[in-house]
Amino acid sequence: MLEKTTRMNYLYDFYQALLTPKQRNYMSLYYLDDFSLGEIAEEYQISRQAVYDNIKRTEAMLEEYEEKLLLLQKFQERSKLLNELKELIEAGESNKDALLKPIQALEKLE
Repeated sequence: MLEKTTRMNYLYDFYQALLTPKQRNYMSLYYLDDFSLGEIAEEYQISRQAVYDNIKRTEAMLEEYEEKLLLLQKFQERSKLLNELKELIEAGESNKDALLKPIQALEKLE
């Protein structure tokens, strides 16, 4: 569950501008503020089922956006390559080719 929550938080961060205000509110309350479905339903005076359906539809939309735009995937790859580059530098790597490899991979991501 924690992996899904983390993934949804990242997807929400990247794609929230593409959501409606209601979708943003529900996702923010559910994933960021850790509200239960019942608490959200009470806040908006609707059924728990309506909240659940909206959140599930929004999760599917976020996954579709990621499938097409790959913002999260590129972010994760970029972070991995930057960490690899930092480790090489901290280890005192002086081999130019070893340092260029992650830099070239970063360039390809753009």
